[in-house]
Amino acid sequence: MGSIDAAELGSEKKSNPGKATILAFGKAFPHQLVMQEYLVDGYFKTTNCDDPELKQKLTRLSKTTTVKTRYVVMSEEILRKYPELAIEGGSTVTQRLDICNNAVTEMAVEASRACIKNWGRSISDITHLVYVSSSEARLPGGDLYLAKGLGLSPETHRVLLYFIGCSGGVAGLRVAKDIAENNPGSRVLLATSETTIIGFKPPSVDRPYDLVGVALFGDGAGAMIIGSDPDPISEKPLFELHTAIQNFLPDTEKTIDGRLTEQGINFKLSRELPQIIEDNVEGFCKKLIGKAGLAQKDYNQMFWAVHPGGPAILNRMEKRLNLSPEKLSPSRRALMDYGNASSNSIVYVLEYMLEESRKAKNTNEGEDEWGLILAFGPGVTFEGIVARNLDV
Repeated sequence: MGSIDAAELGSEKKSNPGKATILAFGKAFPHQLVMQEYLVDGYFKTTNCDDPELKQKLTRLSKTTTVKTRYVVMSEEILRKYPELAIEGGSTVTQRLDICNNAVTEMAVEASRACIKNWGRSISDITHLVYVSSSEARLPGGDLYLAKGLGLSPETHRVLLYFIGCSGGVAGLRVAKDIAENNPGSRVLLATSETTIIGFKPPSVDRPYDLVGVALFGDGAGAMIIGSDPDPISEKPLFELHTAIQNFLPDTEKTIDGRLTEQGINFKLSRELPQIIEDNVEGFCKKLIGKAGLAQKDYNQMFWAVHPGGPAILNRMEKRLNLSPEKLSPSRRALMDYGNASSNSIVYVLEYMLEESRKAKNTNEGEDEWGLILAFGPGVTFEGIVARNLDV
């Protein structure tokens, strides 16, 4: 593959006029830290289940996920208040949403405040809000409660993205990019917030995928500030969002299937999902790079900020694209430290990406200026953004 035409696209690490940039990150987590090594005993004790086959299966799954730690909203206090959550068929979606709606707002407010603090400008400078969650359902939506919790102006323009799963963070980033580039001077707060309580249930042989969720998913929130033409005095752009596209794969609606039921949300993932992503990811990446107008570049001369849906997906991507092991290191670290945190994960991956690029720069190893931000979600939907690392 050839190299990017630096003369055409700008060789200095300055954002191109009118292009959206990420200006700050923030994150937040609930107080309960789960160590993966204690997960199985804790989960089966909590749900009063003693099925040895299910316990053995979860033990095996918890090792293959590569997750080491996660944060969760679920606590002993919640179970004392809602003991029916641990009983098969005992809890209702109403009870779950009582917990989830408050929890996601609290985490989103905390992550957003951290992001605004890192940004360094006044909260009154935020003109737009994009809010993403697959863990709550109410009307008005969580975007309004977040705006209220932060004290945003009533004139703030809000966009709400519900129930788009693991691709939600990059989808929100794509929407924020469009808003920033079409509204000169705007500053967009993108906030994501998720909790697994919406799907928490005791183990059952009738729902084998539930154990995958128990072994893999985590809770938390993430936030970013996005805007074009950053102020050179008050703002420090981190990534330029050059080009964004979304594709869905026809006839794959059942590959990632989620249903909101009386007992919360039920997910089913097809075993073919990693293979489907492997078969289609290279074509999508080539389309994305071509759409950006870039000359084809060696994939190992780019950075890769990939949503860590699970180790199988990362392994298959690495193999299909012939990526060096370090290319997906930020994704693997995010998975290890936080689990699959759904829409939040891309915030954690990008933060690790910055950390590793700064280390490379300090050791004169060089860092990749251009790269891809990717996520995969229900549909099967591919979200992708060609980005530049502007951190100097």
